[in-house]
Amino acid sequence: MLWCEHALDSRFLPPVYILVFIIGLVANGWGLKTLLQNWKKLGNVNVFVFNLGLTDVLYLLTLPYLVVYHFMKSTWIFGDTFCKITRFCFNLNLYSSIGFLTCISVYRYLAIVHPMKVMGRLSVTHSVVISVMVWLLVSVQSLPDMFFTKTYGNKPGKCYETTSTFYVEDYLKYSLGWTLTGFCIPLLITLGCYGHVIVTLYRKENIDKVLKRKCLRLLFILVVLFSVCYIPYHVLKNLNLWSRVLQKRRTCCRWFNGVYIAHQISRGLVSLNSALNPLVYLHGSEDVPAQLRQQLEEAGQMLRRLYFSSFGRVTVSQSNEDI
Repeated sequence: MLWCEHALDSRFLPPVYILVFIIGLVANGWGLKTLLQNWKKLGNVNVFVFNLGLTDVLYLLTLPYLVVYHFMKSTWIFGDTFCKITRFCFNLNLYSSIGFLTCISVYRYLAIVHPMKVMGRLSVTHSVVISVMVWLLVSVQSLPDMFFTKTYGNKPGKCYETTSTFYVEDYLKYSLGWTLTGFCIPLLITLGCYGHVIVTLYRKENIDKVLKRKCLRLLFILVVLFSVCYIPYHVLKNLNLWSRVLQKRRTCCRWFNGVYIAHQISRGLVSLNSALNPLVYLHGSEDVPAQLRQQLEEAGQMLRRLYFSSFGRVTVSQSNEDI
């Protein structure tokens, strides 16, 4: 078990975190810039998308410290307070992302299923107030996590994602309640909204095709995020906590190692949400994919020019040497 823990922590998680850090910063930076350029076209939903990007950047800035931690074989050298802040930022990112994605889903549902009732009534002010409420609710849910033991004081050692074995039973109860309020309820709301949206899209023939395409695109993004990032993490996190409770009670089961390995993989996958969330920017405007293609084409042309200019110099120099 101990060898498996060090192998996964030092070999699997750091490369994933480095990849997420690079892709996430580039994608969120480009996405936020594009969002500000298309602010009026996106409507009231842009407030939620903007906050989604902020949560990602907040979490991404903590990843270099986690990379150092795992490269040092789970030895935290940055102190107890910063360990708690790092874990708090992760939780804030995770549950704020779920919250803002749920808000986007509800707004999309209202715009399609009840357009006459909400048209002109939902303003940017409403979106700002709802965003503040999401931040406050997630902060209140995440705050108790900071009161659980995370390190061995300020001595170098573990920086627990959850808590030490001594408090694991209490943490499991807290985690189950947190999973229900922070994940299960938003998931059910999102499924209900998009289930009704899909029915409405196929029943009404007068709905704009572009709007249909946007909704189906966003639905696909949400399915990917929940299936790859959120569902496995929550299921395996609580299973791993339960296995730790059983171990504390001197109960041994064959599935402990398998759950632990799967949970570590799910930790890497859930961090991908900060790299995948910018896909939400793509669904918001038809101009964004075109801008991305244009920028990629311009980058490709620039690389080709650099290559041919360098190749041309090499060819000329070789010809001069032959003479």
